[in-house]
Amino acid sequence: MKKPNLIIVANRIRSLYNVGSIFRTCDAVGVEKLYLAGYTASPKDKPIQLAKTALGAEQTVPWEKISTVAPIIKKHKKLGYQIIGLEEVKNKSIDYRKFQPSAKIVLILGNEVKGISPGIQNQCDQLVSLPMLGKKKSLNVTVALGAIVYHILSKFK
Repeated sequence: MKKPNLIIVANRIRSLYNVGSIFRTCDAVGVEKLYLAGYTASPKDKPIQLAKTALGAEQTVPWEKISTVAPIIKKHKKLGYQIIGLEEVKNKSIDYRKFQPSAKIVLILGNEVKGISPGIQNQCDQLVSLPMLGKKKSLNVTVALGAIVYHILSKFK
């Protein structure tokens, strides 16, 4: 299967279970790198807790702990990456089915409750959302990640 160069930025993810699951999803789709930003825990911070849900993916996925997202955005924009925020913002986000991914993508995930900050949103080339048909306004961050990365991969058959 052909795949794009895909980098994931997990910014301020609170739950260790979510971080472990993000590692597993990153392994499943062969990401280039996973950045753990802000207070997102790393395998060095919480090795036993993360291993419980990562199931070894924390050892197979290239990752780096970073304090802030802005330098990663700046660096990868210069390298020709499309910077995408996975976030629902009225009149700003596009439905994932209309999203045309490039071959080089940095996908930013935000906090489980607060999402991606407006400052980071403004640095993104595009915000992409998954439409919600029920009463809740969002999916779990790891479920949303799985949905969008497999959509991206489907564009590179």
